Amino acid sequence: MSVVIQPSETERTYAQQVLLEDQKILHDIDEWQDDKKQAYLDGLKRKSCQENEDKLSEVKYGADKKKEEFRNYANSARQIRVENFYHTQHKNQTYAFVKEMEANFLKLDKCEMGIWEALELLNTFVDDSDPDTEMSQLQHALQTAESVRAKFPGEEYDWFHLTGLIHDLGKLMAFKFGLPQWAVVGDTFPVGCAFSDECVFPQYFKENPDYDHPVYSTPSGIYQPHCGLKNVTMSWGHDEYLYQVCVKNGSTLPDSGLYMIRFHSFYPWHKEGAYTHLCDEQDADNLKWVKEFNPFDLYSKADNLKSVEELKPYYEKVIAKYFPQKLKW
Repeated sequence: MSVVIQPSETERTYAQQVLLEDQKILHDIDEWQDDKKQAYLDGLKRKSCQENEDKLSEVKYGADKKKEEFRNYANSARQIRVENFYHTQHKNQTYAFVKEMEANFLKLDKCEMGIWEALELLNTFVDDSDPDTEMSQLQHALQTAESVRAKFPGEEYDWFHLTGLIHDLGKLMAFKFGLPQWAVVGDTFPVGCAFSDECVFPQYFKENPDYDHPVYSTPSGIYQPHCGLKNVTMSWGHDEYLYQVCVKNGSTLPDSGLYMIRFHSFYPWHKEGAYTHLCDEQDADNLKWVKEFNPFDLYSKADNLKSVEELKPYYEKVIAKYFPQKLKW
C-alpha cells in the first residue's frame, strides 16, 4: 500500500501558482478568448459536423509511415512544439500539483453530458504532445475504434470497440474546462517517486521541484515495492480522469477496458519496461491488454472510414450498453 502524504503548504502554493499562471496565459491568447471560443462552438454546431463527416472518409492516418517512424521525439515535423510541451509538463507535474487536480476534478461537479456529446466537443482538439498527427480527436477516436473492430469483430468484443472510441475523452479537460495541455495530454508517469530515464525528454525533470525531494527522489518514494499501480499516484492527465469518470458513473466496462483507459499513456511502463518495481500481479495480468490496445491507438489508420453518421448508430448502441445516458464530469 502507498503511504498517503499530504503536500506541504509550500508545495501546494507552487502547484496553485503554476495552474493560475497557465490559465492566465490561456485566456490571454486571442484564439482562446471566451467570445471567439463561443462563436467557434456555435459555428461548429451549425456547419462543421457535415464537413468533418465528409472529410473523415478521405483521411489516412499514418498510411505511409513505418512503425519505427511513430513516436519520433528526435526530429519529427512537430519537434519544437512537442519538446516545448514536454519541457513544461516535466517541470510542473509535481506530486502536490496532482493532488490539487484530484481534489478539483474528481468531485465530478463540472457538468453533465453523454458520451457522444463529449466526443463531438473534441472534434477540433489537436494534441500538442503527439509528434505524429494533426488529426482531430473525433477522427482519431473513430479510427482507433474501427481498427479494433476490424481485428476483433463480434459482440463479445463490443467493450473493446467502445474503449477504443472513448479512450481519449478525458482530453476535454483542456477544451471544455480550460486546463493547459501539459496537465491533460502526453505520456504519464508516477509522481511521489524518482522519475525514470525511460520517460521521453527526461532531462527536463531536473527543473521539477520534486527532483531533489528527499523522499520523492528515491526509487520507490512514498510507495512500497510492488504495491500495485492502483496505489500509485500518476501524473495528472486524461487517462486517470476518464477512468474515474467511468467508475464513478457506474460504467460496466470490464476491468481490461478500464485498465486500457487508465494506463494507455503510461509508455515508460508498457513500452519501455520501467517502474516494474511498483507493479503487482494484477498489473502484470493486465499489461497484455494495454499492449494489445497500444497499436490501435498509435498506428490506427483507415483507408475507407465510414462517415460519422454511418458509424454513430452502432456506437450509440454500445455506449448505452455500458454507460448511463448522462454522466457527471
